Amino acid sequence: MQSNTMGNEPATDPAAPKGLKVAGIVAVLVAAGVVTAGVISRSGDAHAAQNWADARAVPSIHLIGVMPSAMTDGLTLPGTMQAWNGAKLYARVGGYVQAWYKDIGADVPAGAALGLIETPELDQQIAQARADLDSARANASLAKSTAARWNDLLQSASVSKQEADEKNGDLAAKNAAVEGASANLNRLLAQKAYATVRAPFAGVVTARNADIGDLVGPGASSTQLPMFAVADVHRIRLYVNVPQSYSAAMKPGLDASLTVPDYPGRTFDAKVAGTSGSIDSQSGTLQVQLVANNPGEVLKPGGYAQVRFDVPGQPGTVTIPSSALIFRAAGTQVAMLGAGDHIIMQSVTVGRDLGSKVQVTSGLRANDKIVDSPPDSIEQGELVRVGQTHG
Repeated sequence: MQSNTMGNEPATDPAAPKGLKVAGIVAVLVAAGVVTAGVISRSGDAHAAQNWADARAVPSIHLIGVMPSAMTDGLTLPGTMQAWNGAKLYARVGGYVQAWYKDIGADVPAGAALGLIETPELDQQIAQARADLDSARANASLAKSTAARWNDLLQSASVSKQEADEKNGDLAAKNAAVEGASANLNRLLAQKAYATVRAPFAGVVTARNADIGDLVGPGASSTQLPMFAVADVHRIRLYVNVPQSYSAAMKPGLDASLTVPDYPGRTFDAKVAGTSGSIDSQSGTLQVQLVANNPGEVLKPGGYAQVRFDVPGQPGTVTIPSSALIFRAAGTQVAMLGAGDHIIMQSVTVGRDLGSKVQVTSGLRANDKIVDSPPDSIEQGELVRVGQTHG
């Protein structure tokens, strides 16, 4: 009988194929590689994002060169034109307009009759004054003959000296009455002369507000316009308000030129005639008067002009754009580039304002580089990135 030895041996699991093990190891390695690559990729992206954010946090600036000031400054300011002489003619006597002889635009010589006023009340006053003068003269004549007779009687002691003195005193009073009546008549006649409105100087009639029948002079409406206006425009006066920083340069004889909108491209020469001598406390300006010839009378009184002064430059100054200035509690400053691309805040003293540019009298030198249009948040020592440089 044969024994069953194999039935007594313990059972064992079948061995795993070698290919399956290799595949598992490869899968694990691939998964680990994917994770590692993902981690590295995320780290690189984060680093790049941080670098981008850091770069964005550093402001970019543009530098501009500081220029030396010119030998002369072209200062252009608005001005108003006025006639060399101008007069508004109101009625000196009361009455009604009887006639007018000149209309607007008429060239008139000095003393030319412009209008006539009818003065019936004044005429009656003149007639009464003449009668008063005749009466005074008659009384004076009688007093003179009486005083002469009493003086003759005094020589023969026929009358007392007191009586003779009284007659002489009466003569003096009557003579004074004649002078008073004559002065009153002359006053009324002088007023009557104003019944004819005349041009005070040669010029152009610029206004006529009188029509026949209008009541003018004393007793008329309190808002009455002048009967006529006359302007002498062979020369023109100009008035310009100049900033205080230029006031020292405004000397009589300083050359200037002017342009007007009604004659584009045409330039008129002018000279400074004088100044007001004081700075207006509200505007901070000096009023300057200029004189310009007016050939052809093309410049109109009351008009607007652009006046350009050739102002001598200030030596030792530099010019920068107005946009480079920073106004803070520490005063007026500009931003300059220091070592390592860090900002240096430089205090400056501003001189003349040239509009888009300003003169700097201290704090900068020619050919220095400053930040153009600096951001409001710029600070001392701030790191910046330099972009394009101008000048």
